[in-house]
Amino acid sequence: MVEMIRQKGPKENPSNIDMEQIREGFKAWVSENWEPNGDLISWRTKLAMAGWACPSWPKAWYGKGLQGSTDRMVNDELFKAGAVGVASGVSMYLVAPTLLDWATDEQKQRFLLPILTGEHKWCQLFSEPEAGSDLAGLKTRAERDGDEWVINGQKVWNSGAHKADYGILLARTDQDATKHHGISYFVIPMKQDGIETRPLRQMNGHASFNEVFLTDARVHKDDLIGDVSEGWRVALSTLAHERSGVATRRPRFKDDAGQIVETARTEADEYFSTYRWYPQRAGRANLIVPEIQRTNQRANPLLRSEVSTVETLRQVAVWTTSRARDARASGKPPGAEGSVAKLNMSVTAKACHYAHTKIIGAQGMLVGTDSPRDGLIAEVLLSTPAQSIAGGTDEIQKNILAEKILGLPKEPI
Repeated sequence: MVEMIRQKGPKENPSNIDMEQIREGFKAWVSENWEPNGDLISWRTKLAMAGWACPSWPKAWYGKGLQGSTDRMVNDELFKAGAVGVASGVSMYLVAPTLLDWATDEQKQRFLLPILTGEHKWCQLFSEPEAGSDLAGLKTRAERDGDEWVINGQKVWNSGAHKADYGILLARTDQDATKHHGISYFVIPMKQDGIETRPLRQMNGHASFNEVFLTDARVHKDDLIGDVSEGWRVALSTLAHERSGVATRRPRFKDDAGQIVETARTEADEYFSTYRWYPQRAGRANLIVPEIQRTNQRANPLLRSEVSTVETLRQVAVWTTSRARDARASGKPPGAEGSVAKLNMSVTAKACHYAHTKIIGAQGMLVGTDSPRDGLIAEVLLSTPAQSIAGGTDEIQKNILAEKILGLPKEPI
């Protein structure tokens, strides 16, 4: 039986750590090792091997076993020094935490460092055309063939799948088991003949997602994460991290800081170009007051009420995010605050959608250079419905909160 790596032993987070002493030690290390015109991969490798890539990670896996707030301190000091940190994206905020929780030492050895350096790009292969909210109802099959698993099925809503080197994949390995117990969790190489990726065109004009067709695709037996047919437990870990970090922040870079920074900036531009419409999906609350002012409706009491509603929801989101950040910093696993935050994002997006509609009226249906904000408001109105779906639907988040937090009975099947 594969050993699960959810640590139960003593934590490496001593409470008497002097953060300023750690900060000064890291600043000295950066001063000695940062070479702005070197190679990005080499720099990130050096950062990881010194334990500074993610100091909250275990010492055995490129960290220092420190509290989560140390990661933010490191990023702040890297920016001040004109240096760069580890790669961004799904690889870091979904894949790496899941591997740290569940992978074997051999798997961590193969996958974690290339994630930190950005050498390997990843995607998530969970949802299916008939298994979105009811993810456990997935039909993609994995059948054992010697040292490999043969995968057949279809996945959908897969961001970055066309660029990914690897995917985290859920597939059914036991057709007779109850649906939550017949699923396995795999790491699958994406660049193989058995995988076809097609972009999906969205109603807002973007194509951020893909559908992925797997026809006799191959996964080596050593790339099974966890036990056979017990992958649902691993998937829950990934989903918890997804709800707690629905979007990864774009890294900051200083101008004219050297070749490494420029390479990292180009890397970030390419990654985040896929998500350039996400601010519109969130509702663009920052445009509500300027639009009220532009249309000379500042005295409208109904619109003032809408502004109050949106700002209240935004402040609640800030508090929830702070609570989740403090929980991570203290070493706690992702909890229900992820579902609270995700649901609040949907509610806020809907409130913004309503406010923009009330402000702009029928002109919100117009696109092009002669429309409000050159069509940006129309893109907001077309994009906000996605916020209630992406990362787990509103209905799923409500069920999680009702059952896990309020102790209500489960929905009848």
